[in-house]
Amino acid sequence: MANNRYIRFDWAAKKILRDKANFSILEGLIAVLLGEEMHIIELLESESNQDDPSDKFNRVDIKAKNSHDEIVIVEIQLTRELYYLERILYGVAKTITEHINLGNTYDQVKKVYSISILYFDLGKGEDYVYRGQTVFTGVTKHDTLQITTKEKNVINMKAPEEVFPEYYLVRVNAFNKIAETHLEEWLKYLKDGDIDDNTTAPGLQEAKKKLEYMAMNKTEKVAYDKHIEAVMIQNDVISTAMKEGRAEGHAQGRAQGRAEGRAEGRAEGRAEGELNASITIAKNLIENGLDIEFVAKNTGLSVDELNNLIK
Repeated sequence: MANNRYIRFDWAAKKILRDKANFSILEGLIAVLLGEEMHIIELLESESNQDDPSDKFNRVDIKAKNSHDEIVIVEIQLTRELYYLERILYGVAKTITEHINLGNTYDQVKKVYSISILYFDLGKGEDYVYRGQTVFTGVTKHDTLQITTKEKNVINMKAPEEVFPEYYLVRVNAFNKIAETHLEEWLKYLKDGDIDDNTTAPGLQEAKKKLEYMAMNKTEKVAYDKHIEAVMIQNDVISTAMKEGRAEGHAQGRAQGRAEGRAEGRAEGRAEGELNASITIAKNLIENGLDIEFVAKNTGLSVDELNNLIK
């Protein structure tokens, strides 16, 4: 095992992996997830993090194009966000429409792979990587539908998964085992920044050369260390605030429901409890110095409502 410390992937994606000379690192990650070789032709426009410290909790979004002219989105999300799955869907839909010109036929629609690397707990499940595809299954026969298409006077059969987007959710915190496969070696690096000296996982040997912490200058090390510390504090603050807020808000809701003593009252009490929970969470987050727009996004409350809370 190497004694060297390696730069965590979220920081590398923001600062280093956009350099064409480092594409092989990103290609390695995509290859182990998709199970096929990937050759990035170019990095496209994306909503990447800004360098301003106030933007340090925004997502990192890399949009690449592979040798098959397909689009690959790699998104790194550091903190919890309300309606996260809906936002992934919106991002994929936006990408599809961005890469087809007005007047093109629909055969020009590009397949999109959405890879979300999540440094927080999304949902409940035993696995650390989940894959989502669109497959049309017969309601009565339970067969899989394939679509007949005609290209250059040749009849082809296409499966829907060859056309529709694919989604990969990588739950970094859920990985807790000895790495035995290339994918697991990548998960170990994503979580702990560890890369085995003898790794043969695609992209990780290149990462060892490019992402060593000791190769950073003093200014870069200070900024990197502050980033990691801030992320850890941020996640702890949010987790604590949400637990406290839900407990207090739901208790108030149950009490109100019992006092009403009717089914309608209990329903109103539960609704009131959810609102109280959101308000309590918001207060906790604001008291810990989080930006109001960030709090609004994570609680479902409007900026105006939050401003009224702190008056």
